[in-house]
Amino acid sequence: MLNTPLKPAVHRHSHSLQKLGHFVTEQIGNTPLLQLTRIVKLRPDVQLLAKAEWFNPGGSVKDRAALFIVEDAMARGQLSHDKVLIDSTSGNTGIAYAMIGAAKRIPVELVMPENVSLERTQRARAYGATVHFSDPLEGSDGAIREVRRLVAENPDKYFYADQYNNPNNVRAHYETTGPEIFAETRGRVTHLVAGIGTTGTLMGTGRYLKDCNRQIRVIAVEPADELQVIEGLKYMATAIVPGIYEPDFADHKISVEAEVAWHVTRQLAREEGLFVGFSAGAAMYAAVRVARTLAEGVVVVILPDAGDKYMSTGLFQ
Repeated sequence: MLNTPLKPAVHRHSHSLQKLGHFVTEQIGNTPLLQLTRIVKLRPDVQLLAKAEWFNPGGSVKDRAALFIVEDAMARGQLSHDKVLIDSTSGNTGIAYAMIGAAKRIPVELVMPENVSLERTQRARAYGATVHFSDPLEGSDGAIREVRRLVAENPDKYFYADQYNNPNNVRAHYETTGPEIFAETRGRVTHLVAGIGTTGTLMGTGRYLKDCNRQIRVIAVEPADELQVIEGLKYMATAIVPGIYEPDFADHKISVEAEVAWHVTRQLAREEGLFVGFSAGAAMYAAVRVARTLAEGVVVVILPDAGDKYMSTGLFQ
């Protein structure tokens, strides 16, 4: 009896079974909100919470904007399987485009500064994207100028996603990140802290939260000056300012030096068990500063990505 081969199960009416599983793009969003307890001692009525955006399938907060940009362009007929999506990126949005492009059979080309971490270019290429490099000394602004040149040379080939000026960047966070935070905190959030690069995360999330409660404070985080290189963040005073950015929107702005951001990034890994990226360290430094000033409140900080894309920089040695 034990040696009798098992007969395969026969599924009658299998045509009526619902499809199982999910598409990878359906896993974008609904990231967890994590408690922080060791990195700083706060007053009893103050909570510091981190939105863990590396739980997105592409590994960063940029999955949200990239999905909205791609799906809107496809719905409008601006992007199809025979049109190439192109954009400038410091890495995370490019990886998101590449992942979504692979899932939706959309060809992707990216322009990155040549000094971005090796892991970022490798991951984008793993999804099948073509990567062009711009002058490393010109940072993200150099990548913007280079992508504009490529599009001008061959406008019929490309759909220029233009994350810095695309309203879907803001809309993604107004429709997903903001509502998630408000729901997860049961409406108790009092402060939002987020870095500014394209500024979509700050503008969309902050606008939604303020529409829910005008008393919620929004704090922008940027490098201390143009010489402080924090991948993913812009020093607006000397940068090409994104069209989606409203300089007067944030209630307060905190500047962070690169060395401080590095230190906090390492501290988060060793004291909270959060293996995050460089810009997350900058945002956390600002969030701690805000939380320390409060007698009561709930501070939510956006941590854009994990630390795995920064290993080659020596950050964690």
